[in-house]
Amino acid sequence: MLSEASLSPHDPAAVQAQAATLAARVAGLDGSALLEAVLRSELAGQIALVSSFGTESAVLLALAAEIEPAVPVLFLDTGKLFGETRRYRDQLAARLGLTDVRTLKPEPSDVAALDPDDMLFHRDADACCHFRKVLPLERALAAFTAWISGRKRYHGATRAELPVIEVDRAWIKINPLVNWSRERIEAEFQRRGLPAHPLEADGFLSVGCLPCSTRVSPGTEDIRAGRWAGKDKTECGIHRPAAGVAGDETVRTAA
Repeated sequence: MLSEASLSPHDPAAVQAQAATLAARVAGLDGSALLEAVLRSELAGQIALVSSFGTESAVLLALAAEIEPAVPVLFLDTGKLFGETRRYRDQLAARLGLTDVRTLKPEPSDVAALDPDDMLFHRDADACCHFRKVLPLERALAAFTAWISGRKRYHGATRAELPVIEVDRAWIKINPLVNWSRERIEAEFQRRGLPAHPLEADGFLSVGCLPCSTRVSPGTEDIRAGRWAGKDKTECGIHRPAAGVAGDETVRTAA
């Protein structure tokens, strides 16, 4: 077991070694079994779950809450979210018994300096995502060694070949639902009686910021087709495409 000091997110070499060890230990696991293995490992107290409280988020949150309701849940409020998403966050947190949901926001000084007219999303969506999402998350993750993501391979694009365990800069990233299908997610919603995101019934199958999310046609369009529609953009920037293999074959290092 690595010491707490050696697992600092500022020590990429130690994090890389720990990721390879962890990947070997959880090989073949997913969902609850994988979450339990990591939340009760030496990473306990050094791991956060990052959630958008979007249309599929309730499943991962429910699985984590059953194992450790006090796991820190990091929620990025960009200042441009749908009100429905904020209310859904509160509803799910209360229903699932999550006790440490942390809302992250961009620095007011960044908003004033970088987006004074509130239209940066139109001029440069990447720059808007960077200061509203990437920077607040990186500040929050400085206190952690690892974080849990709800991404899945069936989302396609840069997610089609996601590993279960990856290293993103100096953090271990865990993807417990990477192999889950849309059908399996829907079945778990029904089995648990989880509430749907209120915008899903209105055609929003993936919900981000209000100006950059549109409705999609179920069954004929990719679930994330409504995100940044018409732009050559598929990710906000908090996730980086895997760019190589390090150690165990299930560990990839993001560029």
